[in-house]
Amino acid sequence: MATLLKEVLKHEVNPAMGCTEPVAVAFCAASAAELLGREKILRAEITTDPGTYKNGLAVAIPNTKGEKGNLLAAALGALIREPALKTEIFHAISLSRLAEAKRLIKTGRINLGIDHKRRGIYIKTSLKTGRHTAVCVISGGHGNIVLLKKDGKTLLKGRRIKAGSSHAAYKDLLKKADFRQLFKEAEKADAVDLAYIKKGIALNLKAADEGLKLRKVGYYIRDLIKKGYLKKDILSTAKLTTSAATDARMAGASVKVMSSGESGNQGVVAILVPYLVGKAFKIKETKVLKSIALSHLVNSYIKVFTGELAPICGCAVSAGVGAAVAIVYQQKGSNLKAAALAVNTVISDIGGMLCDGAKSGCALKVASSADSAIRAAYMAVNGEGITDQEGFIGATAEETIKNIARISKFGMDKVDRIILDIMSSKTRR
Repeated sequence: MATLLKEVLKHEVNPAMGCTEPVAVAFCAASAAELLGREKILRAEITTDPGTYKNGLAVAIPNTKGEKGNLLAAALGALIREPALKTEIFHAISLSRLAEAKRLIKTGRINLGIDHKRRGIYIKTSLKTGRHTAVCVISGGHGNIVLLKKDGKTLLKGRRIKAGSSHAAYKDLLKKADFRQLFKEAEKADAVDLAYIKKGIALNLKAADEGLKLRKVGYYIRDLIKKGYLKKDILSTAKLTTSAATDARMAGASVKVMSSGESGNQGVVAILVPYLVGKAFKIKETKVLKSIALSHLVNSYIKVFTGELAPICGCAVSAGVGAAVAIVYQQKGSNLKAAALAVNTVISDIGGMLCDGAKSGCALKVASSADSAIRAAYMAVNGEGITDQEGFIGATAEETIKNIARISKFGMDKVDRIILDIMSSKTRR
């Protein structure tokens, strides 16, 4: 297997247009529809896990003029029928396809349901034409097809990702890792890795530029700076830039961002916060890029414990911690004590932030995450931070992460169900 870093970059750090959950829904539908040629779809049934349902409910889809929802994403994917586009599938949306997708929904030929027993990414698409049926199931990752069927016959075609494959193996390695190993992995970043990470910076900065054209969170932070109510410093710059990039994504702007942990908003935090801090402190480019590699690794590491779609906000916990540890690396190298303080401080600060789905309000959470990461890192490099004498903080960074994962998985399951019920009730009005 390639290095752990290369596996994380390959599977979890990719350019994506639009929120990653509706993208995954569209990809799943397209993968099933591809098996049916160009036959007219008479019936479509989509089932998702609660987290995917939640994240697709109120987020805008690119190239649709602000239209929202997993149902529309599925209809579009079924009409586009180009799974090879993967995370860029919404690039193929046209006005005619959008109109046809709306007709599919209006006539009641496509339905969306939730499987409340599922945890983590799960999407099932069942399609029916006049002569054929097709089924696609995604599980364990936004692009991880585990089942394809046509007319009841299972089709593998090399797409099934089995236990023991590199996709499964790298997650097993992540779960067994500790921060010492994560630092070592980041140091292994080669020229190819660094060039790819640099591409992510450019994509996410471009998204921020687009977001500033909207009158949303980033725009108003910039307005406060312009009017002298906020100082133009690294904290305000990081909050402005990250929230603006998220504004663009959540509004359905036709821009790509580089993801982290298979999440675009997490990619915004994990990449741009270390980049902006490194730029402000004039850290050498190679070290900044390696710090972002570490940020990706930490984000992915935390998510193997908290889960792909947790009741707590991933931008706050996993990506925010990743960014904080990256800043520590820029300032202090592989200082495990400082890294642990940064981990503890971010999680103590915003570890309880709830996820109520992808939407425009995510930009507010991203700004809070950026602020927390920088403050926690600065305290940590000066030997200060939250210790295991306080709250749910553990004796090590690894223990703290497992504690918050336990709270999220087992303590907040009912909270997540209530949030989902509140959100679902809005669609029935």
